[in-house]
Amino acid sequence: MTATLSRTDELAGSGEQAAPAGTVTPTGAAAAPPPVPLHRSLGLTDHELDAIRERLGRAPNDLELAMFSVMWSEHCSYKSSRRWLATLPSAGPDVVAGVGENAGVISIGEGLAVAFKLESHNHPSAVEPYQGAATGVGGILRDIFTMGARPVAILDALKFGDPTEPRIRRLVEGVVHGVGGYGNCVGVPTVGGELVFHPSYRDNPLVNVMAVGVLEERHLTRAAAPGPGNLAVLFGSATGRDGIGGASILASATFGAAETSKRPSVQVGDPFAEKLLIEASLELIHRGLVEGLQDLGAAGITCAVSETADRAGTGMVVDLDAVPRREEGMAPFEVMISESQERMLAIVRPERLDEVLEVCGRWGLPAAALGRVTADGLITVLEGGRRLAEIPAAALTSAAVVYDREARPPPRRRAAPAPGAPAIAHDRLPERGTDPGAVLMALLGGPNLGSRAWATSQYDSTVGADTVEGNEHGAAVLRIKGTDKGLVMATDAAASVALFDPYLAAALAVAECTRNISITGARPLGVTNCLNFGNPEKPEAFWAFTEAVRGLGDACRALGLPVTGGNVSFYNESVAGSIAPTAQIGVVGLLEDIDRRLSPAFAADGDVVALLGEA
Repeated sequence: MTATLSRTDELAGSGEQAAPAGTVTPTGAAAAPPPVPLHRSLGLTDHELDAIRERLGRAPNDLELAMFSVMWSEHCSYKSSRRWLATLPSAGPDVVAGVGENAGVISIGEGLAVAFKLESHNHPSAVEPYQGAATGVGGILRDIFTMGARPVAILDALKFGDPTEPRIRRLVEGVVHGVGGYGNCVGVPTVGGELVFHPSYRDNPLVNVMAVGVLEERHLTRAAAPGPGNLAVLFGSATGRDGIGGASILASATFGAAETSKRPSVQVGDPFAEKLLIEASLELIHRGLVEGLQDLGAAGITCAVSETADRAGTGMVVDLDAVPRREEGMAPFEVMISESQERMLAIVRPERLDEVLEVCGRWGLPAAALGRVTADGLITVLEGGRRLAEIPAAALTSAAVVYDREARPPPRRRAAPAPGAPAIAHDRLPERGTDPGAVLMALLGGPNLGSRAWATSQYDSTVGADTVEGNEHGAAVLRIKGTDKGLVMATDAAASVALFDPYLAAALAVAECTRNISITGARPLGVTNCLNFGNPEKPEAFWAFTEAVRGLGDACRALGLPVTGGNVSFYNESVAGSIAPTAQIGVVGLLEDIDRRLSPAFAADGDVVALLGEA
């Protein structure tokens, strides 16, 4: 983080006012300029600081302010989008777990269920392409196996600027290597996705990753911390300084293309540790050793303990002395908000602790009981026996500040490329009278219709031996071991349409995705989404978001499909401009008999080709 937290004093006694939050001077700054208030350097507004004081009944100390800064970030709190996401249809007869959980889960019969989710890792990938993409894959996989499901597939939706620019080419290569490097090593096939080029993504590439898993319904595990007296066990990789402030610095603010100073905020992934984490977590679940399970992603320990406690209506005491660390001299705020990867938090009955530690040790994973569940609803942080922070769990999560942003449609005109961004030839409308053959050749020669083999060949699409149709088709098909069933999955967007009509673009993306599912003979089950937009504080950008949510909701209601969860990524813009409003949609479907699946390829000479629907 760019800020230095100056105070680690113990909380004032009950009912007393703690000293006002400190201030910070940027490293290397001259003494003359006035110091920057700490809350602002952490991404909090003056209004939000007042709201924090109101919820605490006192001023926060510096550690508490750091915890609020990550939990009230756009990335963690959904403070601009929450009220709009609540309008989406989420109920369905087969929905087992939906909005609010780590991933959506839908029953597919025979005691089985499918877990799936789509998320973004846009800002980290813009700063450090390989690690940003790799940890995006790792994070979405953890969302799946946290639910008790074994991950069976990855899909990636990648969007960049003009690939003829050397910088963009480096971004593309780094992201593709990151997706493939992590997925291949962890042993989960990457079976499909999108690779799109458009000038609006020049400074802000989009890296959206979808994962799918299969579980027995009886092994469904919730991300909650029930039972006062139960223990909170942290296991997985040791905690370091990587990713500190990632949620607030990278994912919840606008920055330029040359932000090399942000690189320390990008997490570092270890796919081999993730593989061990998968196996250990699933063994703990299958043996009934955990009461709840939560992965550590954005905001690290702070997010994991506060969200699990708030969901169960409990609190938690956290002892920082128990946290396994890989770096010396870490300050309390660094331990609490580190986003080191490949970590999990398990809620465990005290009598089962030894068994849990034995399982983790057998898989070579550090593990320690860092705290216990309480009935007081408070997150209390201790170090060396001193009480460093005490915050109501709800204040960090469900009772976070929520905004009702202004939304205003832009002037109706064709959107131009961002200033300074070279146009891609195939994105320009042809002049009147242009030879149709020349137009066709220009389209065929453009990057959006070119072969993706150079990228997809870096992905292992068949590891696990369940892939029936891979990334060469609009939807991937996987068999479900031990059954005649198959899973079909796809992800699509219509960002070019969104430049004119974000409502229509979101609806079209749902329609295209479900068509890709249904033409295999599968029944679409549910929808996940990743909504990528510009600065929500700008009325025109927020209008595009609200229109996309309306289009997504109306399309899903028309098709009778539940939206089981997803992700919102705001601030995808730079000084040059915003990205095209991009509602990325993911759909999973079920084939009752995989041997009766249909292929999009022509079957035989002489077959009739029919066009269904209005031309």
